[in-house]
Amino acid sequence: MTSILIKNKVLQEIDLIPEDRLIDLYNFIHDFRLGLEKSQKTNNKPISAFAGCWQDMPDEIFNDFTTEIKQRRQQAFTRRRGDESIAR
Repeated sequence: MTSILIKNKVLQEIDLIPEDRLIDLYNFIHDFRLGLEKSQKTNNKPISAFAGCWQDMPDEIFNDFTTEIKQRRQQAFTRRRGDESIAR
């Protein structure tokens, strides 16, 4: 469905709302839009903002860290594969 068709359908539905309930509808739409705007602002942090965040970490600690991450991922995925094979 195209956005124009959807907007027309929304407007048709709005025309069917009793006048004494329009303020409730307005408040709902307004709050919904503000929520969308807020979530878009918080999710727009560029990934480049994290660039270099570990550059001050000594090589030995960084290597230990990455090794531990690999081990934890292997353990997690091994357990998950085992759980998936169990019939429920």
